Order: sequence, then C-alpha cells, then structure tokens
Amino acid sequence: MERIEKRLEAQVARLAELVDYQDGSIVSREIISKKTGTVTLFAFDEGQGLSEHTAPFDALVHVFDGEAEIIISGRPFRVKQGEMVIMPANQPHALKAIKKFKMMLTMIKA
Repeated sequence: MERIEKRLEAQVARLAELVDYQDGSIVSREIISKKTGTVTLFAFDEGQGLSEHTAPFDALVHVFDGEAEIIISGRPFRVKQGEMVIMPANQPHALKAIKKFKMMLTMIKA
C-alpha cells in the first residue's frame, strides 16, 4: 500500500498562536512529521510536566513563551522565553512548567 503524505506549503505563522493553553493540561500539535525527524509545538499549563524518560534521538527545545525547568541527566536547566536547550539522545530528561510555557520540540531521527 502506498503512503501519501500531506504536502507542506510555504506560509508564515506566529508560533504562539499555533497552540493554545488549556487549564490543567498539556496540549501538543505536530507541525512536521518525516522519517528523518519531527517538529511539535507544546503548551503546558503551570505545574504540568513530563516525567523522566529517554529518547533515542537528539532533540532541541525552544521555549517561545513562559518558563520551564528541564532536567537532563540529573542537571536542571531553567529555560525562559527566547531560550533553547539541546537534549542529547539516550540521556534521561524531564520537564515541568514553572509558569505556563510553550515550546517547539525539534527531534532529529537521522
């Protein structure tokens, strides 16, 4: 069976408007999904987070609103609007919203 992928179109968008906060929740929206990697936007309500886990791929987190604590291999990083952090493959990481925050996660698979 042949897989048909949605064709990407060039367009300008404001990151903060592509994903909305929801009380007590984490909201995600996948923007690009390819065999070689993904780009996903997230909106975390204050106090929400993801428990420690690992991923087999390198990832880049860019915070474009608010503030988060991201722990990578036991080392905490406070990341604020306009900042980014690299999460190396196979290193345990977790995150928590210090304030409501939005981030773009770019995962490189190849």
